[in-house]
Amino acid sequence: MYAVIQTGGKQYRVAQGDVVKVELLKAEEGSSIDLDKVLMVTDGEDVKIGAPYVDGGKVTATVKSHGRAKKVKILKFRRRKHHMKRQGHRQWYTELEITGISAG
Repeated sequence: MYAVIQTGGKQYRVAQGDVVKVELLKAEEGSSIDLDKVLMVTDGEDVKIGAPYVDGGKVTATVKSHGRAKKVKILKFRRRKHHMKRQGHRQWYTELEITGISAG
């Protein structure tokens, strides 16, 4: 059984027991959260697709940790113009462990 959820403007395919890194969520470490923006739930041959979300669909997860991803280096360069700009960015994330999927 797996589900497709939406959080932080991105979509993730998750199954029970998966550990996934999503955009930063305001939740304490060790707490349980419910993700209700479920786009699709599949259990073998039984497929439920939402329009846009599955009615009564819910994914429960436990917050494992918060952190920052590896640095992404940005370089803007204009040849022959004596111009080069460097920048870096580290994105915050929340690590979730999926504990349950219900289709409603």
